[in-house]
Amino acid sequence: MYRLKIPPPSEKQSRFFRSRARFIGYGGARGGGKSWAMRTKLALLCFRYPGLQCLLLRRTLPELKENHLIPLLKLLGDAAVYKAVERVFEFPNGSRLKLGYCDKETDVYRYQGQEFDVIGIEECTHFTWEQVSFLMTANRSVRSDFSPRMYFTGNPGGVGHTWFRRLFVKKLYNRGERPQDYDFIPATVDDNKILMENNPEYVTVLDALPEKLRLAHRFGNWDVFEGQFFEEYRDDPSGYETGKNTHVIRPFTPAAGWRFTRSFDFGYARPFSCGWWAQDYDGKLYRILELYGCTGTPNEGVKWTPDRIFSEIHRIETEHPYLKGRTVHGVADPSIWDSSRGEAIAVTAARHGVYFSPGDNKRIPGWMQVHYRMSFDGNGYPLLYVFENCEAFRRTIPLLRFSSHSPEDLDTDGEDHVADEVRYMCMMTPVIPSLSGDKGKAIYVSSPQGGDGGVISFYY
Repeated sequence: MYRLKIPPPSEKQSRFFRSRARFIGYGGARGGGKSWAMRTKLALLCFRYPGLQCLLLRRTLPELKENHLIPLLKLLGDAAVYKAVERVFEFPNGSRLKLGYCDKETDVYRYQGQEFDVIGIEECTHFTWEQVSFLMTANRSVRSDFSPRMYFTGNPGGVGHTWFRRLFVKKLYNRGERPQDYDFIPATVDDNKILMENNPEYVTVLDALPEKLRLAHRFGNWDVFEGQFFEEYRDDPSGYETGKNTHVIRPFTPAAGWRFTRSFDFGYARPFSCGWWAQDYDGKLYRILELYGCTGTPNEGVKWTPDRIFSEIHRIETEHPYLKGRTVHGVADPSIWDSSRGEAIAVTAARHGVYFSPGDNKRIPGWMQVHYRMSFDGNGYPLLYVFENCEAFRRTIPLLRFSSHSPEDLDTDGEDHVADEVRYMCMMTPVIPSLSGDKGKAIYVSSPQGGDGGVISFYY
């Protein structure tokens, strides 16, 4: 019998080995021993279950060769036969470990019609959700002694940042996704004792990175990454009750005397976004509800007609306890008053009793207003909060990036529909940096549509 000679795994790697969830995520920071854990786990499974069919993927062929093929040849020795043409390790018990790559978006179709009991995707944030969801259809089995399983390892950033963060880190699930199917094991370089003993200076390399990259690659922070547009954004559960050092808070019933506003961005093939806001007597904004027209696939709209959208908005405003019986003001992109192609969207809204005022859609000043409100004062409190139930805001806002063409603007190729209607809302109730007095303060000023306004100081 061949005995696999492997060093003792770390505590986090042991958790990865023991997990029997349907989908298992591992890593987050660099140096956490992801590659070793992935190939070792798949090799162990091949030894343990006769006839098991496994697939191990990297994005490119050179990565596959350096990170897995060469180490597996050394690890397995003559315990498995490697067939170079097929890139397959064949084990004496009939198990097979196939190595593959998906350099192009369409490379996943190589696996169409194939069946794998186990699929491991290394550096999975280099894969798009379309690629991953297609590969999920190939992860199936008719075995009675083993349930299909997928393993994912990755770091923050990349084209797959959004879907990995949603499923494994934030645990925000769509219809048909079961929370019990997902297991995330975060790991940093500190968990990799072998690396820390043999190459302790690697920590110094990570600590020397620019701040956002350091937070992502040293500590596995999925809420910050290079190029993040709203770098102020914080979603910290430890502050949900107090509102300190976080934008996300626990829901509560707003006071009856507060001002209520809905902000709206229309979409059909792309998502529409409607957010409801309560503004307290000090001028703070609270996003209390939202309606987001997305299929569940990022940036794909549900294709609702304007009649259906505003019928649903009217229903929410007449039935929801936060809004029932209240006067709700509205602000939206001025483009909804365009009637050149038929009835203006704003007219359709009015037929359903949903009224808007044209918003100020200047982009750079608008983004600055969002930045000002999201900034924290010296005590850790912002001027904009989001209720925990507002999942579209929490998913899309932290993932938006700067434009490569306009340094102060947002990349419009991102899923920016929530951000746009937040911008209209902030332009409706602006804050301005103080030109005198304490450095870093700002003043809340009322707009023509606002109430009496007031003065608030905060550090940005």
